[in-house]
Amino acid sequence: MKRESHLPRVLKHYVNGGWTTSATTGVSVNPSDLDEPVGEYARADARMVDAAVDSASAAWRDWSRASAARRARALDAIGSELHARRAELGCLLAREQGKTLPDAIDEVIHAGQVFRVFAEEAAHQPGEPLGVVAVITPWSFPLAIPAAKIAAALRAGNCVVFKPAELVSGCAWALADIIDRSGLPAGVFNLVLGSGRVAGARLVANEMIRAVSFSGSTTTGTSVLRASAARQMEVHLDTGGHSALIVLNDANLSTAVDVAIQSAYGLNGQRHAAASKLIVEQGIQHAFTDALLARLSALCIDHALKKGTDIGPVSNDSQLQRNLDASAMAIKEGATLIHGGRAIERETRGYFMEPTLLLGGPEMQIARDDIFGPVAVVLAADDYYHALDLANQTASGLPAPCTGICTTSLKHARHFRRHSHGNRVTVNRPTTAAIGSGAEFRPRSTTLR
Repeated sequence: MKRESHLPRVLKHYVNGGWTTSATTGVSVNPSDLDEPVGEYARADARMVDAAVDSASAAWRDWSRASAARRARALDAIGSELHARRAELGCLLAREQGKTLPDAIDEVIHAGQVFRVFAEEAAHQPGEPLGVVAVITPWSFPLAIPAAKIAAALRAGNCVVFKPAELVSGCAWALADIIDRSGLPAGVFNLVLGSGRVAGARLVANEMIRAVSFSGSTTTGTSVLRASAARQMEVHLDTGGHSALIVLNDANLSTAVDVAIQSAYGLNGQRHAAASKLIVEQGIQHAFTDALLARLSALCIDHALKKGTDIGPVSNDSQLQRNLDASAMAIKEGATLIHGGRAIERETRGYFMEPTLLLGGPEMQIARDDIFGPVAVVLAADDYYHALDLANQTASGLPAPCTGICTTSLKHARHFRRHSHGNRVTVNRPTTAAIGSGAEFRPRSTTLR
């Protein structure tokens, strides 16, 4: 297994066009091999965050007046280098986040495409700059989500202070290193590494921040929203959700199982469009569950860089524990465990977990919570309309990121497209397919555009 890495001994912040460190540091580790550190990273304190914002604020006037062609050249250079180094950066991403190597390389390619798309748009839709934009991103997509937020902000003439999730500091540093070579003036882009509690909170509180673009948990997103509202600051939030997949009696069984595997367990379920609710009409429930169990039993769960691995490790210990706790709570509430529900050992120490399938009811916590892991519950539906009602139920009251349906009925497919409450809808395709082309990482708000 390749373990290529060109990271420095200590990953530093990038402020005002230069690299700088802090008094305290942390270490990111490989979730496939806990004995392998990926990188030691500096942890920003409030003063470091303020210095980054000051740098961005000082650079904003000139950058906001830069020509569309200049912005486009920088964005295209970033996208081109990401694409050229896709194998190397994919290996880094797999080591630090836990995606399988093919999935990690796909993410790098996508990130490069995002920068190139915004480079093209810069010439035709330059946008109206706001000022300094705070970009705060999760560990689930350490390159693709930052790419969309950063590219959108830079294209419009904004300056950026980027605060990634600590767990993927190596990927964030690698992206900043590429941006450093793109020709952007000093201060236009800044990177601060560290915790959300310290660095993230200070960034949102800084009075020179004009907009915040945040992706992450609903709890943290709510805190960001409150802080932004108190200052009447523009904010773009992409938080948790509870996506669902409906399987009707008339569905093609093989197609439905393929769609369910990809929807619920692709990328270890660590994406908001993962369908943790599998709502199955009673007439096909037993056949569907048996076929899905056979497929789950055949999946290879192992080191992210190992050839033949279908699913890598869960990205971190707290998420693994959350997955296990959710499974245990479901069983306690009366759910039937069909497969998984436990951590497993492999040749290397890692956060490996069997993909979990349960049979439960809509009143159970697992049917209401956003698990964000390889855990799904089968809910029985009396008919199509009952299934639609179950799919539209969310604990938060907000629409699901995506809802999907497997059916051969054109009537039901059309009705579903009109009456599903999901932000996105799929028919006979994985719930994740609606965002695989880039919509997941593309800001829907006009704030940064």
